[in-house]
Amino acid sequence: MGIVEFMRSTAGRLARIAAGIVVIAAGLLLVGGTAGIVVAIIGLVPIAAGVFNFCLLGPVLGVDLQGRPRGSH
Repeated sequence: MGIVEFMRSTAGRLARIAAGIVVIAAGLLLVGGTAGIVVAIIGLVPIAAGVFNFCLLGPVLGVDLQGRPRGSH
């Protein structure tokens, strides 16, 4: 699975962090107001995923949150 391998890599972690920064910036600079703050808070999720090395899409892709096949630790 190409996307899983990418998300497990350092580049994947950096991509999640960059995506979070983009979402925060968009929320604060483009949306503004209360909705912008909500969007910015949502942007913290991919940053946390990159920093703590987990992928919320893992279970959807058939792997655990660390990108390992289910059942292997």
